[in-house]
Amino acid sequence: MNVLIVDDEPLVRERLNRMVGELEGYSVLEPSATNGEEALALIDSHKPDIVLLDIRMPGLDGLQVAARLCERESPPAVVFCTSPEEFAIEALQASGVGYLLKPLRAEQLLEALKKAERPNRIQLAALTRPAAETGSGPRSHISARTRKGIELIPLGQVVYFIADHKYVTLRHEGGEVLLDEPLKALEDEFGDRFVRIHRNALVARERIERLQRTPLGHFQLFLKGLNGDALIVSRRHVAGVRKMMQQL
Repeated sequence: MNVLIVDDEPLVRERLNRMVGELEGYSVLEPSATNGEEALALIDSHKPDIVLLDIRMPGLDGLQVAARLCERESPPAVVFCTSPEEFAIEALQASGVGYLLKPLRAEQLLEALKKAERPNRIQLAALTRPAAETGSGPRSHISARTRKGIELIPLGQVVYFIADHKYVTLRHEGGEVLLDEPLKALEDEFGDRFVRIHRNALVARERIERLQRTPLGHFQLFLKGLNGDALIVSRRHVAGVRKMMQQL
């Protein structure tokens, strides 16, 4: 079985390379991938049987890579690699996907490789179910059904949520998706990272750039990543937004 290693940490790649190389019946494909984009390219060229896939990577992360693989006719089997601090273990266990916990152990690796399977869309969606449903901590990704299938958006890439009738628009670094989730539930789950600026809007605290009053007396909030566009802040939320900005 040919194994492709995907991890942004050189020491982890070296350790996995050595550990897999010591197992009978498995060989490591070279080079390993250091990020999600490299992983997809190497999967295309090397056609691995199994991918050892780090969840937390800059750029395209492990869950997003797996979502892309689910769209292919013959994807490789996947084993996710993570540490308990990086991802909710309860979510991994409930989803049924194969995973390894860092620090890595040889017996754990062999067992995971033997059980490795192709992840499916249902499993990926289970990894991003709201915390209220799973009883675990806040999600690291939000899943949305689009024309591409299931799209996974890392929480760190979300700029804002805006409610409009039945749906919530999620604006992220790469565009927009629609969610079938109440804005209040999103606020309850992610209240430490997002702030309400209007009855229908939550914005990422770390994206806030400046609060500005218009000539007509309204307040606008400018956010990083919106290319100069601004969102309206309702009068009842202005004081709270100002107070929060002083703490940033």
